[in-house]
Amino acid sequence: MSYQIVVLYYSRHGSTQALARQIARGVESVAECEALLRCVAEIEVENPQPDDPLITPSELKHCHGLAMGSPVWFGNMAAPLKHFWDKTTELWVSGSLIDKPACVFTSSSSLHGGQETTLQTMMYPLLHHGMMVLGIPYSEPSLHTTRSGGTPYGASAHANNQHSGLSQQESELAQNLGKRLALTAKKLAQE
Repeated sequence: MSYQIVVLYYSRHGSTQALARQIARGVESVAECEALLRCVAEIEVENPQPDDPLITPSELKHCHGLAMGSPVWFGNMAAPLKHFWDKTTELWVSGSLIDKPACVFTSSSSLHGGQETTLQTMMYPLLHHGMMVLGIPYSEPSLHTTRSGGTPYGASAHANNQHSGLSQQESELAQNLGKRLALTAKKLAQE
C-alpha cells in the first residue's frame, strides 16, 4: 500500500517552496510513503505558472496526512492559502479530514517577522477540520541550536539576501518534520 502525504504550500519568492521540498524528502524517506507537492491558486495574478500542480479537493480528501506551508504575511498565512481553506466547507461537513495528521511550515524575510504566529494561524483551519496537528519535539537536537528557523510549532526558515537556500538546520528540521508526519500517518492508517 502507498500512503500519500500532501505537501501543500503557497510561495511567493521560493523559500516556502524550498521548505516544502525538504518536507517532501522527509516524507519519502519513510517506506511506502509518497509526497504529493501541491500549490494553491494565486488570487492576485492572472494565469500563474506554479512549479507544482494545484491541489484538488479529491487529493486532500483521500490523503493520509497533510503538511501545509505559507510565507509570513503580517504574522498570518498568505491570502491565497486562506482563500483555499475558506472553500473547503464540503470537506468540513463530510468530516473527510478528521483524525488525519497534519503539520505546518513557514518562511519570513526577517527573523522576527511572525513565524510562530503564522504557524499558529495555519493550524486553525486544520483543527476545525478535526486534524491532529504535529509539531517538532525538542528531542530534535537542531531545535536547541538553530539561529535562523525552526520552532516547536513547525518548520520555518529565515529567507534574507545574505544567503540563498535553506540553512542545514532548517533543512534538517523540515525533513525530520516530514518524516514524523509520514510515520504518524502510516501508523494511523494501519490501525
